[in-house]
Amino acid sequence: MGLRINDTVPNFTADTDQGTITFHDWIGDSWAILFSHPKDFTPVCTTEFGAVAQLADEWAARGTKVIGVSVDGVEDHKGWKKDIESFAGTEAGFPIIADEGLEVSKAFDMLPAEAYMPDGRTPADSATVRSVFIIGPDKQLKLSMTYPMNVGRNFGEVLRALDGLQTAAKENVATPANWTPGADVVIPVAVSDEDATAKYGGFTTHFPYLRTTKLSG
Repeated sequence: MGLRINDTVPNFTADTDQGTITFHDWIGDSWAILFSHPKDFTPVCTTEFGAVAQLADEWAARGTKVIGVSVDGVEDHKGWKKDIESFAGTEAGFPIIADEGLEVSKAFDMLPAEAYMPDGRTPADSATVRSVFIIGPDKQLKLSMTYPMNVGRNFGEVLRALDGLQTAAKENVATPANWTPGADVVIPVAVSDEDATAKYGGFTTHFPYLRTTKLSG
């Protein structure tokens, strides 16, 4: 059975280009994003890791740690980071896990249990290792998404989704389609009109099951 929303994510100890980590300890009390790629020195992933590096201030502002994972080794990661930083024009300060034994990729259900890395492998051998996992401070999986080899991930959308998750957790609301910070939010059905008025002030009733309001502040 694959990893599902609200499951506690696997804990593991692994080498990274910044030293050895134990995943749950590394997360600590923060939100975390684990994002994977099938091979170092590949074109689309270089642009993606560069995009993550350029968003360093945004992750920090949201109390969120980011970490990459690849089925290549530490020395490859260190060399590839030079290309990432050159392309992005900024430091890539996040660690990258060296998952040469595929333990992390299998634990997060990115590869089947019987998967192995053949000699002379290509990115296609680990194509499904193109996933993003957003993890809460409770170590539970909040969101996951997997992309094909030929479509670059939109980390602006990852950032938007993170904002939605953090807002929902803090304010006990949901966010509608295409929501961005400052837009109206959805009041949970379980909250009565009376309680909604007391907590949120005014709100708009579109249908008995759909009420929206603007958060203060």
